[in-house]
Amino acid sequence: MAKIGFVGLGNMGGPMAANLVRAGHEVKVFDLSTEAVKAAVEIGATAATSLADAATSVDAVVTVLPAGKHVLGVYDGAEGLLANAAANTLFIDSSTIEVDAARKAAELAKAKGMRAVDAPISGGVAGATAGTLTFMVGGDADAFATAEPILQAMGSNIIHAGDSGAGQAAKICNNMILGVSMIAVSEAFMLAKRLGVDAQKLFDISSKASGQCWSLTSYCPVPGPVPTSPANRDYQPGFAVDMMLKDLKLAQQASAAANATTPMGALAESLYAMYSAGGNGGRDFSAIVKMLDGE
Repeated sequence: MAKIGFVGLGNMGGPMAANLVRAGHEVKVFDLSTEAVKAAVEIGATAATSLADAATSVDAVVTVLPAGKHVLGVYDGAEGLLANAAANTLFIDSSTIEVDAARKAAELAKAKGMRAVDAPISGGVAGATAGTLTFMVGGDADAFATAEPILQAMGSNIIHAGDSGAGQAAKICNNMILGVSMIAVSEAFMLAKRLGVDAQKLFDISSKASGQCWSLTSYCPVPGPVPTSPANRDYQPGFAVDMMLKDLKLAQQASAAANATTPMGALAESLYAMYSAGGNGGRDFSAIVKMLDGE
C-alpha cells in the first residue's frame, strides 16, 4: 500500500480520498476547508499541517482542484508540493484544467525529478463515491504504470490516453460530446411533448433505435423513464450546469488553440452560459431541458 498526499477535498476529491483510505492506503489530506479535512480524518485519513506537509514523506500526491492556476499554484514555490516532495514522487492531477496547464504542471514536476500524470475523471459525485470513476490518463508509460494501482482504488476504468496533456484533451472531447448530446436529447423530448408524444413512449422507441445515447438511456433529462436520473429529484446535481459550462469553455479554448472547427460545441457553450446566467448554475446540467421547453 502507498503513502499518499491528497490535496483538494471537494465534492469529487472527498469521496476519492475516502476510497483510497478504504483500499488500505495511508492518506494525508490537505484542504482549505477545515470541515472537509475533519470528515476525511473521521474515516481514517491524517490531516496535513500544511501544503508542504502533504507532499512530505509520501509516495504519491493527488490533486483535485478547480482550475489550472490552482494546480500550478500548489505545485510551484518554496512552500509548494514539488519543493517538499522526495525525488521520484508520483504526481497525479485529477483536476479538469486546460491542456496547456496540464502539460506545464508535468514539465514542472519532471524538472524537479518527479513523475507526473494528468488523470481527469468522468462519473460525477456518484462515481466518485462508489469508486467507479473513469480516469483518462496522460503521461509516459512508467508514470502510468505506477499511477494505475492507485487509480484503481478510485475508479473502474483506467485508460492511458497518451503523453502529458492527453488525459485532459480526452476529457474535454468527451464532455463536449456529453454537452451537445444532452441538448439534442432535451430538444427531442421538448418537441415530442409539443407534438403530443408521451415521454415514456419516446424513450421506449429511441432507447432501442438510432437515437440511443448515454444522455438518453442513463441520464434522461425528463422525469419518469430513468428513475436514477436527476430529473426525478428536481434536477439536483449530479453534474452541475456550471461544471458543464466550464468544460465546454475549455473545449472551445482548446479548439481555438488547435485551429479546429467545433460549431456544435460553441452553440452548446452559449446555451449553457445563458442558462447559468439565469441563476441555474447549481442545477444539474440535464435541467437545460427546462430552458429549451420555455420553463
